[in-house]
Amino acid sequence: MIITESLSKTYHTKAGETVLALDQVSMEVDEGGFVSIVGPSGCGKTTMLRILAGLIPDYAGRVEVEGTPITGPSREVAVVFQDANLLPWRNVLDNVMLPIEIRRLNKAKYRKMAADLIDMVGLSGFETKLPAELSGGMRQRVSIARALIQEPKILLLDEPFGALDAMTRDVMNLELSRIAAATGKTVLLITHSITEAVFLSDRVLVMSPRPGRVTQSIDIELERPRSIDIVSTPEFGSYTAAIRKVLDYV
Repeated sequence: MIITESLSKTYHTKAGETVLALDQVSMEVDEGGFVSIVGPSGCGKTTMLRILAGLIPDYAGRVEVEGTPITGPSREVAVVFQDANLLPWRNVLDNVMLPIEIRRLNKAKYRKMAADLIDMVGLSGFETKLPAELSGGMRQRVSIARALIQEPKILLLDEPFGALDAMTRDVMNLELSRIAAATGKTVLLITHSITEAVFLSDRVLVMSPRPGRVTQSIDIELERPRSIDIVSTPEFGSYTAAIRKVLDYV
């Protein structure tokens, strides 16, 4: 579903310096797979995600979605960022419907889908609430529903739960796992949390410090569905320890 081959990206600063953010990154994400990318701050994780979303041009190498080179934003790819970026004057339903209005699609046709997505992310009964009336986790659920209403094949997530407290983050990880299984979307998650990456993913890619390279790919062979209790098992701990070792955290 996603292929990068020898992907490199160089930035030019105002001071005239060149910064190599990504260097020869090659990876694949299969259809329906859930892959997480972990690595130190500044290693180019978000740059790679934005390239996949069609938001950053002028890269070197091969980048394809379903065999088609990425030349700009695609309706097959939706992005959820760390900030939910909801419009404060629009209620939950209207925020979810925003992509439909922007694309000038039939609002009556998608309104039922919006209601179903709101129910799927656990916000049934909150359709008329404004963002200021929601918790951080609830706002991110709205953001996920807004991404899914576009009917993308690929969901890109850039630290979507990074600003949440630990307990809320656990709940959102369970919700995201459930949503991914229910929709069958191909998911690529950027995260700083090793525990989150192992809990959610079929495979974890570990990146080096800048310039970012994929140093190791680790398959997570834990049976699904996973409960939060799995994080205390020796098997789970062996995966997190292996990733920390690659990152030189131990």
